[in-house]
Amino acid sequence: MAGITDRPFRSIAERYGAGLVVSEMIASSALVAAQNDMVRKLNKREGRLPHVVQLAGCEAEWMQRGAEIACDAGADILDINFGCPSKRVTNGFAGSALMRVPDQALRLVETVVGATSLPVTVKMRLGWDDDSLNAAQIARSAVDAGVRMITVHGRTRQQFYKGTARWELVRAVVEAVDVPVVVNGDVIDLASAREALEQSGAAAVMLGRGAQGRPWVVGQIGAALAGEPVPEAPSGDALTDLIAEHYQDMISEYGSHIGVRAARKHLDWYLEALGISLDKETRRGLLNAESPDEVVTMIPEIYSGAWRQAA
Repeated sequence: MAGITDRPFRSIAERYGAGLVVSEMIASSALVAAQNDMVRKLNKREGRLPHVVQLAGCEAEWMQRGAEIACDAGADILDINFGCPSKRVTNGFAGSALMRVPDQALRLVETVVGATSLPVTVKMRLGWDDDSLNAAQIARSAVDAGVRMITVHGRTRQQFYKGTARWELVRAVVEAVDVPVVVNGDVIDLASAREALEQSGAAAVMLGRGAQGRPWVVGQIGAALAGEPVPEAPSGDALTDLIAEHYQDMISEYGSHIGVRAARKHLDWYLEALGISLDKETRRGLLNAESPDEVVTMIPEIYSGAWRQAA
């Protein structure tokens, strides 16, 4: 979820009751080199939840130093990424590519666990492909090395995001380890969350793409699963105020030049999630505007439903 679950997005999810939020994936070597974007991703937000920092990499030295930097920056939990399917990541032998080399994956786990006293977790996929469904074996080795929680996306790397998540295959991981296992992939609402838990036997669910345009849905699902009062989704002025706040927070996070571009995908996801259909001219004006003030002025009119049309 690089470029998506940034500090502004996580802050909204937390406000609406998310049980845990995780940073964008941070390349350990780039963090050690103090690249501005990676340092920004490391920034700790103010809130009630632990600060979970997700590190990616393929070399033990960089992962160790990245873990130490994250610890010094105020991380509360470190998560190791063995799940990203992006070619840009796997071509560098990081992310889900590490599931092809379990011994190297284990070395990275041992290195990060040994570098800090913080709890360490791992996010992975079912395996590289259907001929190597080795998530249970890697999870068992990781837990033996000190990992405290495992999250599994119910697809292989070769599936990317195609087809459907196979939650039932996550059960092998649940049965292989004695730490909490979180099931991920295609969880979008309460019904899918319950089905994912039932099929996998996992202790919790994680939302990724299902929260795009609906950062409040994470807390809603969590509350419903726990039998607690479900927070209402924002509507009316509260909704338009939230979207405007999200947009302005992104301008503050990235600066105006980058922020107006980084925020466009979120504005588009809000349209999609809310079922708002715009004519081409209005849509172009919203998503291509270069002036933050112009966009902030448009948000109340557009997201209040004034431009709602039949799809």
